[in-house]
Amino acid sequence: MSKRHSISIVKKIIAAGFALALLALSGGEAWAQRQVTNARQLPFQAGEELIYKGELSKGLLRDVDVAEFHFTVNEEKITPAASRDDPVAVFHFSGDVFSNGFFVRLFRLQFHEKVDSTVDHDAFTVLQTRKVDEQNKRLRTSEAIFDHETRKVTWTERDPNNPTQQPRVASAEFAEPIQDVLSAIYFLRTQRLEVGKSFEIELSDSGRVFRVPVAVVERKRMKTPLGLVYALRVEPALFGDLGMVRSEGRFSIWLSDDNRHLPLRAQVKVPAGTFDIKLKRATFQNPR
Repeated sequence: MSKRHSISIVKKIIAAGFALALLALSGGEAWAQRQVTNARQLPFQAGEELIYKGELSKGLLRDVDVAEFHFTVNEEKITPAASRDDPVAVFHFSGDVFSNGFFVRLFRLQFHEKVDSTVDHDAFTVLQTRKVDEQNKRLRTSEAIFDHETRKVTWTERDPNNPTQQPRVASAEFAEPIQDVLSAIYFLRTQRLEVGKSFEIELSDSGRVFRVPVAVVERKRMKTPLGLVYALRVEPALFGDLGMVRSEGRFSIWLSDDNRHLPLRAQVKVPAGTFDIKLKRATFQNPR
């Protein structure tokens, strides 16, 4: 594998893979489960902030800082565009990842990716996704609009450094429920997870739609910044010719087995190395 290809996989995994791994929920049963979700207290609230660090191990390199992740939750009411309906309550989920430490010096690669998802509070379905993707001097911005009447997503990407260039546009049909790479994190946390169960999720990213098989494979006790907690290990089929990442690899994610279902740790194994993404700090506006 070339160095350039390895770096490309590293960035894709760090920037998006962590979110993609948090997909252990049932495709066929999700609309029925939605009523259960709304009937009980959500496992997150406005003001929650989760911070993670990403580390790389390859050859003689061990636990080298690679990136930092920030996830935040906010709420508000909005009036849908071109609509006379009353304002609706929405969640605003933000995910921010940027390169740091030895990784920048080793590969001479700086990247920053910010994802903002607007999600209907009651139906818990994504309405809009906005992304900013920076890699050294390269900059791309994109927006995905989800039309739930026609069940069609339209994605538009622009190059702000070249405003005369025509934007890239792609569209695809989807089946309900549909999530993006960020809203899936929070949707997952509302679900009941059991060892031995397998699931699929319909997921849209960059104007494409994927069905990602996921398995809940293990429950064990882990040491975390929150103390010793029981966690569930989830493995999505993220890699392969038909996967979101067309390369060899394996992804595991651990979520706390409690009412919060906090993402505690993720591990990615690819030919470029092993990446560990660990919870560094969690803050809550209204501690429980």
